[in-house]
Amino acid sequence: MASNPPGSCCYHGVKHEGEAVGQMGKIGDVETYFSYPSNKSTEKAILLLPDVIGHGFINAQLIADQFAANGYFVVMPDVFHGDPVPLNKAEDFDFMQWLKGHQPSTVDPVVEAALAEMREKLGCKRIGAVGYCFGAKYVVRHLKPDQGKIQVGYCAHPSFVESQELQGIQGPFAISAAETDTIFPAEKRHESEEILKKTGQPYQINLYSGVEHGFAIRAALDKKVTKYAKENAFLQAVQWFEEHL
Repeated sequence: MASNPPGSCCYHGVKHEGEAVGQMGKIGDVETYFSYPSNKSTEKAILLLPDVIGHGFINAQLIADQFAANGYFVVMPDVFHGDPVPLNKAEDFDFMQWLKGHQPSTVDPVVEAALAEMREKLGCKRIGAVGYCFGAKYVVRHLKPDQGKIQVGYCAHPSFVESQELQGIQGPFAISAAETDTIFPAEKRHESEEILKKTGQPYQINLYSGVEHGFAIRAALDKKVTKYAKENAFLQAVQWFEEHL
């Protein structure tokens, strides 16, 4: 494993305030959040794969809107088929049982359908992808430009990424990591570094001090350290796409 299986830190955090400006639509029968840049161009696009709170989470929608404000058309599908994990679910929630219903066999088809729609119908010529926690695994799995999939990838605090999945990437990949993270701890970070070196692809790993798993999407914004880390992780992603996408 390049990162450990998810835990309760994957669905605990702070709900952010704000009003989403994107819109809900459909890709096939999958509800999808779309956010457009001011010029309405869809040529440069980002497929956003959220954490387990899902595409309806205001925090994820606000991030999608931020990418749109930076010139990207953003597509965020419901990879959980209407069954996300509520924010701050009770501690007795059986997360591992929930995960059994959301494996590659159900998630990959949603990602593949979204990518096909983006290329064939929505006019997307360059596609990057962003994955938070759960979503990171699927950025890695589909980072294969030669197969017409994702061209550039970015993730924050990844969970349950298999080593062989990371070994198989075919495009530039960046990671925002938390100093305190039982799912992506130092040893997994270092293992990932060694794997990424061998891929021959451009890569970047930024480590943010004073924060924990989930900071890039569920940080407490009233705390200076976590607010800074969240905002800079986003800027890291934008700069990565500006360079490689």
